[in-house]
Amino acid sequence: MALGAGIMYHRAVHQRIFRGLMSIFLAGSPTVFAAVDSSDEGWKLAGGRENNLAIYSRLRQGSPLKEFKAVGAIDAPTYAVCAVIDDFQNYPKFMPFMTETRLIKRDGDSMIGYQRLSPKICADRDYTLRVWKRSWPASDGRVFMSQWFPANELGPPETKGVVRVKICEGKWLLEPDGAIKTRATYFIYSDTGGPLPSFIANHVSLTGISRLFAAIRKQVKDPKYAVVAPPSSVSASR
Repeated sequence: MALGAGIMYHRAVHQRIFRGLMSIFLAGSPTVFAAVDSSDEGWKLAGGRENNLAIYSRLRQGSPLKEFKAVGAIDAPTYAVCAVIDDFQNYPKFMPFMTETRLIKRDGDSMIGYQRLSPKICADRDYTLRVWKRSWPASDGRVFMSQWFPANELGPPETKGVVRVKICEGKWLLEPDGAIKTRATYFIYSDTGGPLPSFIANHVSLTGISRLFAAIRKQVKDPKYAVVAPPSSVSASR
């Protein structure tokens, strides 16, 4: 096999392996609120505008990994979408490759949760996150926001044969778009664990976001999320 063809082949293999893998990192992705810079500076359209979803990227100073932002419509009220995102203990039922989720503890205005996934075609990945949540009233419903950062030191120790994800921070912002629709904005800055080149990690971050939105749009159709009562006060836990 020629050198150029070999490079292209290995890139394709890496992309297939980690495309599904990254979608799970993005979802668990439930840094304090100020740590994720959600300003409008530097964002460039990265993923086109398909299926009511626009994806943007920008460089983070001092890192080869990019930050990503996605803005998309979801046909459900904000409290129902929030209920899907908060349903992390049931991720193994509707998120591909997810094999384990565990609530470590609730700690004041945050929660700490562990997740493990098994893509089958590469080593398992795992991570522990600390997640903060807030909500407040808006004209057509409630706004929900959650942010997270790695908290691996508070979760289970590393396990032989399982790759520990070290970088995973981001934010969900769910705003009412009328009474029965949501404008969802998602921020993520993450790696995939292991010695993965940054250009591949950036690519799978981009493709994983589309899969994440598709999974949430499908899951929110389950009637159980529609009957979740909207909270009357600020929510601080997953």
